[in-house]
Amino acid sequence: MTLVLILVVPLLLAVLTGLHWYVWRRLVRDTTKPGSRGRRWGTAVFLTGPAFMLTAFVGSFAGLPFQAVRVLSWPAYLWVALALYLLIGLLVGEAIRPVLTRWLRRRAARTATTPQTPAAEPAPVPDQAPTPAPPAPSPVDIGEAPDTRVPDTALELSRRRFTAQLIGTATAVAAAGTVGYGTYGVLRGPRIKRVTVPLAKLPRSAHGFRIAVVSDVHLGPILGRGFSERVVATVNATQPDLIAVVGDLVDGSVSELRSAVEPLSNLRARHGTFFVTGNHEYISGAEQWTEHVQELGLKLLANQRVELASFDLAGVNDVTGESHDDGPDLAAAMADRDPARTSVLLAHQPVFIDEAVKHNVDLQLSGHTHGGQLWPMNYVAGMANPTVAGLERYGDTQLYVSRGAGAWGPPTRVGAPSDITIVQLASRQT
Repeated sequence: MTLVLILVVPLLLAVLTGLHWYVWRRLVRDTTKPGSRGRRWGTAVFLTGPAFMLTAFVGSFAGLPFQAVRVLSWPAYLWVALALYLLIGLLVGEAIRPVLTRWLRRRAARTATTPQTPAAEPAPVPDQAPTPAPPAPSPVDIGEAPDTRVPDTALELSRRRFTAQLIGTATAVAAAGTVGYGTYGVLRGPRIKRVTVPLAKLPRSAHGFRIAVVSDVHLGPILGRGFSERVVATVNATQPDLIAVVGDLVDGSVSELRSAVEPLSNLRARHGTFFVTGNHEYISGAEQWTEHVQELGLKLLANQRVELASFDLAGVNDVTGESHDDGPDLAAAMADRDPARTSVLLAHQPVFIDEAVKHNVDLQLSGHTHGGQLWPMNYVAGMANPTVAGLERYGDTQLYVSRGAGAWGPPTRVGAPSDITIVQLASRQT
């Protein structure tokens, strides 16, 4: 592990440094004059942003006080999102740059070759002798006329700077607007999404049963008690029959986030609130969190099953628990059940669908992916997960993946709005 860190960390720092240098070069150096105020301020921003980012990352692992991490996290993670979209915008600008530069050159050439219309000479006054023109002054009288033409190199530099400023301004405005709107979308709280899932074995008496799927809240240095209260209010307003919290509830220890999670004790559903661990619970101390959520009134399903009136509800530990001797065990959760009954499984990561299919699970409810959270990261998430968001079928098993209620890292979502999903079960029996 130490050897991996020694090899990976310097490589990662080199890549981050190179990308920041590229963005600074295009956005600051190419758009400003040496020594100008704009260049000094722009360079200061590109030094301060990464400094916050590295300090927050290192501080969270080095045991920096939680309040200090909270202060650092806001500028650090917002810089991550802003830098991503500045980079994307400038890369798009690379395709536009030669076209715009060529157009400016042609426009300048047309202007230079357009003949100037000579001024009309005044009409002579009738019956009056024309006034003779004064003799032209000799070079001795006035000296050589100075050449006022701008050198071609100066024109080219001016043209390039104008192009860089145009692309840089458009990129900065678009990136700031994208991050600002995406952050507003997270902080205002998740919206309700409704999905109907037909199940062949579900009895008619359970038709319309509603499960509120809450995933990836990520209470931590940025999203705190206020956000937790908004999530609880949103869930309770739907009056679900059952609430399923499918992991990644927190990013921090119980002592740090005790106040932030306290509102979860107000979650209300006719058949209760159930919880399974996600990978971030194991990072934050799974044993302490599984104890604390039960103190809040959530029912832990750790490789366990409960038999409700109309279907079986099972839950497994996250696959990350395997490295903590606390991995998922679906066989134990499904042991001795009546296969004629409908089964619904809570499993944090969509990759667990293969096990669900083997055990003839009817419906798996998951999160983990955030729907990619920041476009185009949805394509990266798609390479690691069978389903990034939404409902899909795998054989006789259906998988629903929520985009999650919160956000990890940057409190920003682009192209993947947060949601709390109301999954309504539908019976096919008449």
